[in-house]
Amino acid sequence: MWKIAVGFVIFAAVAVWMLSKGGDIDIGGEKQGDEAMKPPAATAPAETAASAPVAASSKPASAP
Repeated sequence: MWKIAVGFVIFAAVAVWMLSKGGDIDIGGEKQGDEAMKPPAATAPAETAASAPVAASSKPASAP
């Protein structure tokens, strides 16, 4: 029985050490109030070939 307790303590110590080395990890549970309502930072959408301007490719091939 004591082996289970020692194993749990070692496992818990390793888990806490790994979480502390992991960076910005929030294990605080559900958030309440203003911080829960903030939308994620908006990023500019990447320009794809479908949304690229067509004006450059609309010139005829025979134009100088």
